[in-house]
Parts: sequence; structure tokens; C-alpha cells
Amino acid sequence: MKIRKELWFGLGFMALIVTVAAWIMLSAPVITNGHLGLLMLTLVVVAIMLGFPTAFTLMGMGMLFTWLAYDRDWHRTLDLMVQSAYKTMSNDVLIAVPLFVFMGYLVERANLIETLFKSLHLALARVPGALAVATLVTCAVFATATGIVGAVVTLMGLLSLPAMLRAGYSVPVAAGAITAGGCLGILIPPSVLLIVYGATAGVSVVQLYAGAFFPGLMLASLYILYVIVLAWFKPSMAPPLTAAEREVRLPAPHRVDIDGLGSWAGALVTDLAAVAEISPTRLCPPLTTR
Repeated sequence: MKIRKELWFGLGFMALIVTVAAWIMLSAPVITNGHLGLLMLTLVVVAIMLGFPTAFTLMGMGMLFTWLAYDRDWHRTLDLMVQSAYKTMSNDVLIAVPLFVFMGYLVERANLIETLFKSLHLALARVPGALAVATLVTCAVFATATGIVGAVVTLMGLLSLPAMLRAGYSVPVAAGAITAGGCLGILIPPSVLLIVYGATAGVSVVQLYAGAFFPGLMLASLYILYVIVLAWFKPSMAPPLTAAEREVRLPAPHRVDIDGLGSWAGALVTDLAAVAEISPTRLCPPLTTR
């Protein structure tokens, strides 16, 4: 059976990590807590890359190395696990973490993000790199609504990546826009990371929000500015939308018969069409043509 290149890369990367960790452990004259921490980090990375669930991997590694630190005493290890679990469950701030996940699930299932992405895509049609800019703005809004990186990257990867590739965007620009937009979920409040950090370090979550809000928006603005400049100087990496892709079919209740408009309204539509450099019938399509 032929193994794909991606699988070879993953297996080679895991083998390299295990080899380096084993060499450091075997060459050390005395095994210290730092060596055990390095071994724990190595095993966590390898286990997650092999496909084990992240939550169970972290819990299992934590119990295993706690057992080693307590001189192989299972009673103290289990007592500490139960006490830590109760402390986490009784924390009023950390209760917001599963609620954030639930809120992100509701927003995703309601197709609000898809509608927002398509609307921004059409509204920013004249901006260089419109699809990438719409992706970043949507990621920023979705990150504010959920505060989770994984949900933003996964949803926008399924939503905007095919659209950008069909429009002729280069793979680095498309993947970079999604990755950069997903990272905004860490910084732009409300963020799960800030909630966990505030609850763990004993810092006010509201103060963390106030301190991270402006840097998050500034980072999002810099991402958008970079994409616009890149698309302006290298249009081949982010080609503009064609005229056919900019056209929006209006539903019947919202169509306007330009021939039936009054003189003032007809002149207004004609002026708007002239400013937009499009046909008046395209701005207000007649009822009889569609």
C-alpha cells in the first residue's frame, strides 16, 4: 500500500520529536523535573498527532506524571485529580467556557456567518483582495462571538477557502487569511483564553478585556491593510471579482420597475447608475425581464 506524502511527513515529524526527547533524557546524568516536563510535552504532541482526543490526552498525561511525582502513589494522585476537578467546576468564571462553545455552535448552525461572509464579499467587491478582506472581517466578528480559535478556523476554512480558490486566489494568500483571522479569536474579547488566564492568575477578566480590545482590533486592521496592499501590487495572487460575480439577483418583492418610476425617482436611479458606471436596468431590473 502506497503511503501519502502527508502521512510520511507526519510520521517523520513525530519520529524526530521522539528521537530528540529520548536523546536528551538518556544523555542527562540526572533526571530532573525539567526533563520530565519535556518528556510530557513530547508525549502530548505525539499522542494528539496520532489522533487521540485532546482532553483525554491532557488528563491522562497529567495523571501519569502526577503519579510519577508522588512516588507512584495512586491514592494521592486520584485525590488531587478530584480536588482539581471540583475546583474547576466550582469556578464561576470558567463556567463561561462551555457556554462559549455552545454559543459558537448556535451561531454556526444558524448560518449567520455564511450570510455575513457573502454580504461582505459583495459589499467589498471594489476593494483589492475583497474575498480575503471579507474573510478577515468575518473571522473578527465570529471570533468576538465565540472566542474560540478552532471554531473560527474550521468554519471559515470550509466557507471561504473554496470561494477564494475558485476566484483564482493563491494558496498562500487564502490559507494565510484564514489562519490570521482565526488567531484573532485569542485576542479580541470576549476570548476563552483571557477567561482561563484571568481565572487561573486571579486577574480581573474585565480588565483583561479592556486591555486586549484595542490591540485585537489593531491587529485585525493590520491584517486587512496588508491584504489590500498585497492585492494592489500583486493582483495575480488575489484577482478582483468579475462583473458577473458582482451581480446580485433581487427577490421579486424588492425589484423595481424602472419604467414605472416617476420622473424624480427615475432621474435618481439614472444618476446612481451613472456614478456606479452600470446600466440603470441592472441597478433596478425591470419586473418583466426576470
